This record gives sequence, C-alpha cells and structure tokens, in this order.
Amino acid sequence: METAQFDYVIVGAGTAGCLLANRLSADPRNKVLLLEAGGKDDYRWIHIPVGYLYCIGNPITDWCFETQPSAGIGGRILKYPRGRVLGGSSSINGMIYMRGQSRDYDHWAELTDNPEWRWDAALPYFMKHEDYWRGADAFHSSGGSDPTGRRPGGEWRIEKQRLNWEVLERFSEAAQQTGIPLNPDFNRGTNEGVGYFEVNQKGGFRWNASQAFLKPIWERRNLSIWTHSQAQRLLFDSSAAMSESSPRCLGVQVEVTQTGRPVLFEVKANKEVILCSGAIGSPALLEASGIGQKERLAQLHIPLIKELPGVGENLQDHLQLRMVFALQKLPTLNTRASTKLGKLAILIEYALLRTGPMSMAPSQLGVFTRSSPELKWPDLEYHVQPLSLEAFGQPLHPFNAFTASVCHLNPSSRGSVHLQSQENGSLPAIQPNYLSTDEDKQIAAQALRVTRNIISQAALKPYSPKEIKPGIEFQSEEQLIEAAGQIGTTIFHPVGTCKMGAANDTSRVVDSTLKVKGIRNLRVVDASIMPTITSGNTNSPVLMIAEKAAEWILRDAAR
Repeated sequence: METAQFDYVIVGAGTAGCLLANRLSADPRNKVLLLEAGGKDDYRWIHIPVGYLYCIGNPITDWCFETQPSAGIGGRILKYPRGRVLGGSSSINGMIYMRGQSRDYDHWAELTDNPEWRWDAALPYFMKHEDYWRGADAFHSSGGSDPTGRRPGGEWRIEKQRLNWEVLERFSEAAQQTGIPLNPDFNRGTNEGVGYFEVNQKGGFRWNASQAFLKPIWERRNLSIWTHSQAQRLLFDSSAAMSESSPRCLGVQVEVTQTGRPVLFEVKANKEVILCSGAIGSPALLEASGIGQKERLAQLHIPLIKELPGVGENLQDHLQLRMVFALQKLPTLNTRASTKLGKLAILIEYALLRTGPMSMAPSQLGVFTRSSPELKWPDLEYHVQPLSLEAFGQPLHPFNAFTASVCHLNPSSRGSVHLQSQENGSLPAIQPNYLSTDEDKQIAAQALRVTRNIISQAALKPYSPKEIKPGIEFQSEEQLIEAAGQIGTTIFHPVGTCKMGAANDTSRVVDSTLKVKGIRNLRVVDASIMPTITSGNTNSPVLMIAEKAAEWILRDAAR
C-alpha cells in the first residue's frame, strides 16, 4: 500500500470541497489534498447549460443513485442524481442561485446554540465569494467589492438568464393577479414573490465550483487534486475503540485509479480530514469507517469506532409536484424544438449569441408563496418551465404546454441514507419517505389548489389552459393527496444526514462548527450538516457553509 501525507485532506471535490481547497491552500504553508471519485470536468456537456440533460444519469458525471421504494409516492423508485466529477453537483444541477429565507438561518442558530449561523451573520459569507451581475449593494457583492480588502473579488458568478418566453410572462402576470408580488431579487432574506431565477452562469456557460474555485489556483504547488480517487474508509489511531472517548482521525484509505490499475493509498492528515461528499456520500463514508448506529454497523460486520445514532438519519428533500398544462395559441419549447429546422435555429442562436433554449437552466421562472394566508413566510416554491414531458429524460410533448412544478419548502417527512454492505463500491440505501406525515400530505393537496388558482386568472384565459397532469378529475382532499403521490418527484435537494446540533442534541452528528462529535481532527462540510432544509434551492447555501468552515478550520490551526 502506498502512503502520502498532507496537512488537510478534503474528501469530495464538489461545491464545498472546491471552495475549501481554494481557501485552505491560500496559505502556501498548508499542504492540501482534494480527493474526487469522478474525473475532471472536461466533458463538453457540463458547461453548456442545457447539457444537464446529458449529465444526469450519465456515469461520467453522476453517481446514478436510486431511492428505495417510497410509500408516499405509490411505492415508486426514483433516480437520485448526485455529481461525480470535479465540481460535484454544481456540474450537473439546475444552476439556480438561491440562498433561502432569513428564518432558515435564524432557526439553525437556535438549534445549534450558535449565533454565528444567524442570517445577519451568514450574509457576509454568501457575499464573500459572490460576483453579482447587478453589482454590489447591501445584500450582494461583485468582483473587486470585498469589503475587507483581503481578496480581489468574488469567484461565484451570478447572472440573469439569457432568454425570453411569453408563456412565462403570462404565468407571472397570473401569479400577480392572485396577489403574489413581483420580486426581482429572491436573495435578500425574503424570497416571497414571482420573478426570474438568477443563475450560476458566465457568458452563457455553466459556472460550476471547479471553474470558480479550482481553475484559478490549479498551479498552486501546495495543492494536490486527485481524480478517480475513491475514499474507502477513514483511518484512526491504533487505540481507537469504543472505550476511548475521542478517537483521532489520522487520514483516509483511498483507491486511486488513474492509469487503469487501482492503487491503494493511506493518506495521512497532519491537521484535519474534511468530508465534503454530500448528503449521500458523507454518512456512507462515516458508516464504512465505523461511525454510526451500533446495531446497524454490527449487522454489516463493521467494527465500531464511535456510536453516533444520527448518522444517515434526518434526510430531507424537496418533493416537486409537476403539473402540466396544455395551451392554445401560445408557443412553447415543445413545438419550437419539434422540427429539424427548429432545432437548427436553436443551435445557431446559441452558437452566435449564447442565448435561447441551449442557455436555459432547467427552470426559468420562480414563485414563492404561501399555502395558507395565515403563514408568516412562503412555504411553497414553483419552478415554471416553457415545456412539458412525461418524465425527466423523455421526449417533449407534441403540443404546446408548460410545467408548473411546486414543492413544499419545509417538509416534516424525514428519511435516511445507510450502507447496505461493507463492500467497497456498494451503493447506499436511500429512503426519502416522501409524504409520510399528515402535514406534508395536506400541504401537497393545497399546493395543487394554489396552482389551479393561478392558472384560472385572466392573464392565461386567452390561451385556454387545460390541465394534463395530474388532471381535473382529482378534486377531493384524498384525491389530491393521491395525485401528489403520482406526479411527485425529487428536485435533487437532499440534506441533513449528518446534521449539526447543540450539545444536548443526542441525534447530532457534528457540532455547530462542524466537528464530528467525539472524533478529533474530523469535520463534515456539505449539505448533510443542515439540521433543517433551506427554503429554496440548496447549492448556494453549501458555499456559505464552506466559507464559514474554512475560517473556523484556519482559526483552530492558528491556536
């Protein structure tokens, strides 16, 4: 077995891992290793925005996970994409820049007894890496606007979308006719309203975490980036056992396959090992290493290092209910892309102008509203698209139609992620438990009613919208809950499986500075640490988490 030694070992070159590698290696005295199970982000479809269609479900870029059958959605098994490439899920996701709501972070502060998670304390860490197309103000920063003067500018480019669809304008008008306000910026602490999503693109290309945080520093001599390098288990000191209160993590055992032949490495970390493998990968690696539920690990014949019952629990995700409406006399992408000439025009527009359908994020128009007027905050999010299909990856419908996909932002259903085998390379069991609580079922039914109310407004009446999915035959509470189970699917926002918590929280996996409970020199920095899911898309909050973690890691090392 080969050996190597670094100061910091980062497991996973996704959204968080790329930023951490950048920040920790900024000091040339720190020797940093970034491990990625997938390859480089040089697959051409990663960088063309519409290329997500060719990245999701593709083993070149995707882990190709699947869920277990989930009762709340009729026992269906869902594809569960997660990025397996430099940039991680930022290389295959919907590119939407969304922070969530201020209440999300104030709630985290309460749950962790740490005011550093409050919205007003989190906001500077969103702004620290931001390069916002409108320029700097009280809520945004742009290149060269770092208020501390320590950095020349933000790396994370955020731009307006490069498209225009009349059907989206009409939906926006209809939403406003129901009382939903126009909102040109969803990222100022409250996202209530209707408006176009802003996206992580640069000049019509996807801007992933690898482009933003790795490419500019690729030549740093103190940074090593190993691709095709699968972490198998964590390494602990020889005395590590259940009887020792705080075992020390020494490093990672890694299988490296870069020349066609796998080679095992023991990589030692002088300072810290940092897991950035996401809400699926991080709990799986902890369990493979003997950290988790005692009984579960015993069944898998994995020696127990530390009993932490919260590992792999608390899985949360946004379940999107994809409603489809056919239209008359209003063109959509369904018909625009239905002919060879139409496809050629789309290709030429993108090649010459970097605009049009090939520059599109999967969803373009957003709406945040409330399932009940009694609520203080929006609890529903819409992703509205000028197209429709039966399911992801299938052909567009042959008629003009659009999709209004709505999700409950704060689900009470909780799922889990656990190893099924100790064999290296075996995929974990993902059980999302969608619609497993009465509250989630009721809000799902109400979300369908809210959508129908928007569709009934004057702005859309000239186009005679007809509900295709789920269908107007679903009317009663029970029928609407059944319909939600039929059309519901993941919107790819898994979080919470290594949740942080206060000292008295027996189910926490990490503390409020993301150190694994009872293990020295080990942190988790990714979406898995969220105690509750954010009220919006989850990629950009992970960058904020990583910015905070980088500061804490460097501060601890300086002590």
